[in-house]
Amino acid sequence: MLLYAQWPAAISRLTVDHIEETGGAVRIHLGAFPVELPALVAELALEQAAVRRSHAVLGRTDSPWLFPGGQPGPPISAWAMGERLRKLGIRLAQARSTALFQLATELPAAVLARTLGIDITVAVKWQRAAAGDWAAYAAEVIRRTSPQPPIQEPGVPT
Repeated sequence: MLLYAQWPAAISRLTVDHIEETGGAVRIHLGAFPVELPALVAELALEQAAVRRSHAVLGRTDSPWLFPGGQPGPPISAWAMGERLRKLGIRLAQARSTALFQLATELPAAVLARTLGIDITVAVKWQRAAAGDWAAYAAEVIRRTSPQPPIQEPGVPT
């Protein structure tokens, strides 16, 4: 949630099939394309996929859910997931907004939408709020990195 701006409802519905490990990289499927997890988060994701304990199950479960619920069968509820995060001091809406803002400064809206599984209009709004229009942002980056001609002072021969 803190890295990829997901709501507890989306996190609670993740299954072990959403996590993939290939070539030493661990990825999570949140939208149309998998997102590579940073090393420490990848380690936690693999551990969760391997253990998957719930309050209703002692030890490992065969549940497909990454976060099994309190009753055998369904995943943890969005409310219970949110409660766990709130108890850890995570302010859900604020954390999601911060993550979206940060990601919107780094990615074009279309990539943000497809990768996180959010609507393109939402991604465009976040991207504009974070960095202005992507084309304008790209032009600004090019302008900053391009060599500038020397400033010619009036009356001084070159």
